[in-house]
Amino acid sequence: MQELKERIRREGQILSETVLKVDSFLNHQVDTELALRIGREFGQRFGGRGVTKVLTVEASGIQFAMAAGIALRVPFVYAKKKKAITQGEAVYAAPVYSFTRREAYQISIAEKYLGPSDRVLIVDDFLATGAALVGLADIVERSGAVLVGVGCVIEKSFQEGRFLLEERGIEVCSLARIVSMKPGEVQFAGEECNQKERITC
Repeated sequence: MQELKERIRREGQILSETVLKVDSFLNHQVDTELALRIGREFGQRFGGRGVTKVLTVEASGIQFAMAAGIALRVPFVYAKKKKAITQGEAVYAAPVYSFTRREAYQISIAEKYLGPSDRVLIVDDFLATGAALVGLADIVERSGAVLVGVGCVIEKSFQEGRFLLEERGIEVCSLARIVSMKPGEVQFAGEECNQKERITC
């Protein structure tokens, strides 16, 4: 997605060879029109797959999961990081470790919102180590639903996330794949996927 790459180059802050800050337009202050276009992009790439639910983890993936749900005309569900007192029903849960926040937590989804009749698209803002996405994939598997694929807005391809997902046979489609970066410079993968390609996007 060329527009996204240009915004990363123009507004992203590369703090180190592994840390990219995009909070001016993606995950703190959000460019809502861009978020909707990102959702439409995921809708095009995963359209025709029979998706019935879009799934993400709170909080930074919510706007893109919602946008993808709008594009695909299906509900989106977000896994909660802390169980609320109102969440008394049975849940699917998985442990996740956040390398950004350096803390472990348990994500959960009420069982009534995910089941064997569902075909799920997971959407998130970043793919790096893949910990949260692996946790979501575990929940989908436990629910009996079919995981259609994973859509990520930005991928840091030099980290292990894609490998961990593809090792499980999960299709990964990222809109901007960063192969290397350092302050003042970011390099993207040469090719992006289209709706017909699998695994390589």
